[in-house]
Amino acid sequence: MTARTLPGDPPGGRRAVLVWGVGTLVYLVAVVHRTSLGVAGIDAADRFHIGASALSSFSILQVLVYACMQIPVGLMVDRLGTKRVLMLGAVLFTSGQLAFALSHSYGMALAARAVLGCGDAMTFVSVLRLGSRWFPARRGPMIAQGAALFGVAGNLVSTVALSRLLHSAGWTPTFLGTAIGGAFVLLLVALFLKDHPEGYEPAPAEHAGLAYVRRQIAASWAEPGTRLGMWTHFTTQFSGMVFLLLWGLPYLVEDQGLSRGTAGSLLTLVVLANMVFGTLFGQLISRHHGARMPLTLGVIAATAAIWAVVLGWPGGQDPMWLLVLLCVVLGACGPGSMIGFDFARPANPPERFGTASGIVNIGGFTASMLTLLAVGVLLDASGDNYRVAWSSIFVLQAVGTVQILRLRRHSDRLERERIAVSRVESLHRSAAAVSGE
Repeated sequence: MTARTLPGDPPGGRRAVLVWGVGTLVYLVAVVHRTSLGVAGIDAADRFHIGASALSSFSILQVLVYACMQIPVGLMVDRLGTKRVLMLGAVLFTSGQLAFALSHSYGMALAARAVLGCGDAMTFVSVLRLGSRWFPARRGPMIAQGAALFGVAGNLVSTVALSRLLHSAGWTPTFLGTAIGGAFVLLLVALFLKDHPEGYEPAPAEHAGLAYVRRQIAASWAEPGTRLGMWTHFTTQFSGMVFLLLWGLPYLVEDQGLSRGTAGSLLTLVVLANMVFGTLFGQLISRHHGARMPLTLGVIAATAAIWAVVLGWPGGQDPMWLLVLLCVVLGACGPGSMIGFDFARPANPPERFGTASGIVNIGGFTASMLTLLAVGVLLDASGDNYRVAWSSIFVLQAVGTVQILRLRRHSDRLERERIAVSRVESLHRSAAAVSGE
């Protein structure tokens, strides 16, 4: 199925690119805040005198807050608009990073990561909603992957710049510097961001308290496309995220015996591969909508296969070419998860897309949280055996794949029916306009 234009689409254009660019810059900074612990995990363990399980608690709590906030954030975006939610998010993740920079106790640092996770949770769904309000629906896959690329750029800043700054300037100056970046994007949102273009205001909706909330959530969840998107996000994202968010650097340094510099280069390779795959996937899905499911299943199969080879390789350490291949494949995890939003988009009207996006976004972050916990617990239980700890990913992949295969046919059928109805309605409107009715 090729790209399509639907009635009532916003025009896009330079103004749309500018406004959307401000929103995605906020997301980039939020990802820098989110992933900053990934290059500071060993330093955090020393600073707060904690073991693997306690270290994983930082990321687990941050991701737990993020996941729990997704549906509330989706409802907030649908009701309050993108600008207000992005501003609140920037205030929270900047405050959390500032507190983390000044923390000397484990408890204070843990609370800071929770506040950071709350603010971070408000960014990506807001950016998706911003794109749907400013660009035509046919640009949806490219907009989602483009937003993800800004997140990848945030990962790149963490793996390249922050890792060097951390070891030259120290803990507090490094995290204070990122907090200043959060204050800067807050100012940009206040000055330049607008929820929608002129003449494309959303239809007024009644927000009847809890009744409205229940209707939004129930209607979004009832759509098979929303659930398919959530399980796609669940199954594809978590492996690469856990690697970048916390456990990749310790694994490469402590288990594989690499230097921090070499390990940092491999993390950078994951990020660069993410950018390449994101561009390819976005272009392919925009032109061939039917490529979504083959790409999803391909990412899952490739990820499972490379982990099986890495963990099953004989001997104590894997060859460098295999670790490089692992990092390249993990680079496809993020772009693969973005396909989940494209499954949900045609299943939900614009006024409900924020809520549906929040449900989809829960998937990958829930899987990431479970894997972060599993790896930390298994490391402590097995005497720091990373091969045992990383094996936990296969369980979640199996669960998610079963759900994807179960939902795919029903979702595809409903989407084809909706597209057919939309085209008939468009033809009738065109005929009425020509006849002067």
